[in-house]
Amino acid sequence: MPDRRRTELSYVLRMKNCAFFARHGVHAEEETLGQRFYVDAELRVNPDGSLADDSIANTVDYGIVFAEIERIITGRRRHLIEALALDVAQSLCRRFPQIAKASITVRKPNAPVAGVLDHVEVTVAWPE
Repeated sequence: MPDRRRTELSYVLRMKNCAFFARHGVHAEEETLGQRFYVDAELRVNPDGSLADDSIANTVDYGIVFAEIERIITGRRRHLIEALALDVAQSLCRRFPQIAKASITVRKPNAPVAGVLDHVEVTVAWPE
């Protein structure tokens, strides 16, 4: 009989307030000026033995996760932060098949709105 605890085991990796300078948005000024974006990643991981083996080789390396988030956020321009968050989630799930679900939050502190606010943020979960 298989050990059910091993097959049902999962953990959540959270990375908070990863900060990057980028040029996303609908308006031309957003591309010209750029701004800081903040990203949170919440990754539900099925470790497939990496915890019991204490092995980084088969787990989700958060250094690589950060680098992948940075590559996407600082890469090509997107008009929507929703599209940006989806690109990050999909890319991380492709890179790490152990990720069962990725929830990515992108915050834009200087959103061009006629009013005072702390930031605009969107969270995308993949797969839904």
